[in-house]
Amino acid sequence: MWWQYVLVFFGAFLFDVVPFPFLPAFTIMLFLQIVFDLNIWVVLFVGVAGSILGRFTLSLYISKISDRYFKDGKKEDVRFLGKEMKKKGWRSQLVILAYSLLPLPTTPLFVAAGVAKVKPIYVIPAFFIGKLTSDTIALSMGKYASENLDSLKSNIFSWQSITGLLGSVLLLCALLFIDWRTLIQKKKFVFKFKIFK
Repeated sequence: MWWQYVLVFFGAFLFDVVPFPFLPAFTIMLFLQIVFDLNIWVVLFVGVAGSILGRFTLSLYISKISDRYFKDGKKEDVRFLGKEMKKKGWRSQLVILAYSLLPLPTTPLFVAAGVAKVKPIYVIPAFFIGKLTSDTIALSMGKYASENLDSLKSNIFSWQSITGLLGSVLLLCALLFIDWRTLIQKKKFVFKFKIFK
């Protein structure tokens, strides 16, 4: 039975290590909890650990990808955004926490942190609290979901899930295509679409 929890860990890791908006990790955690009738609290802690390791890994390797594929100007722009975030201190932590509580993929947050070369330790504590809280709520509804599996299947393509995915894609596009330095320093809204080498 322990191997089923290993599946939960690696499932959450794989869902959160990808550099593009994907289903939230709690969906695989919930699926495996229902299919194997696993202990919800073990699933929660094992899944959140896998998710955090996935996001940590993403923030490390995305900087290598950005160095290879993004133009220097875009990298400097996102690094400037990261420095501005660090200056805000506890207010930035509150923003990270609030964002982690939303039912949106946190991919844009970790892509930004990775490209800006913000140390993962700066992002992960607030992410951990938000992730633990939101996943507790999601997994607590697992019993209801397992009793109403047909409803759950129909909600995968609901307007809420599609809106969440589109919102995440828009956030990622905003991160990549808005000239953040010009916006913050000169209060001028400028798009730059030539970001790749």
